Amino acid sequence: MITISDSASEKIKEMMEEEATPGLFLRLGVKEGGCSGFSYSMGFDDEQHADDQELEVQELKVVVDSDSVKYLRGLVIDFKEAAMGGGFTIENPNASATCGCGSSFRTAKDAGKPAAAGEC
Repeated sequence: MITISDSASEKIKEMMEEEATPGLFLRLGVKEGGCSGFSYSMGFDDEQHADDQELEVQELKVVVDSDSVKYLRGLVIDFKEAAMGGGFTIENPNASATCGCGSSFRTAKDAGKPAAAGEC
């Protein structure tokens, strides 16, 4: 369902170790907003809910809320190093349009709720 590249997995594990909180996992989700209608959420959590879907990807526990699952099928997360630090990239085969910042999208069937002009 979700692919995490080797470089992204290594970076996520490194960041989790820095948090030094037992039981942390990666939580992925989608919220209405962003300039295209939906925006991604990606962070660490230690509380799982009954309707969450749990996956193991690259030896990482990944949790997705039930409302976000349909938007994240086939998602690919990568990490690219750059001269000024680097960052995560997301490729989503469900997205029919994305914004220039890469953190917002819409699908062919669902436009979400775009944020006000200028908010990405």
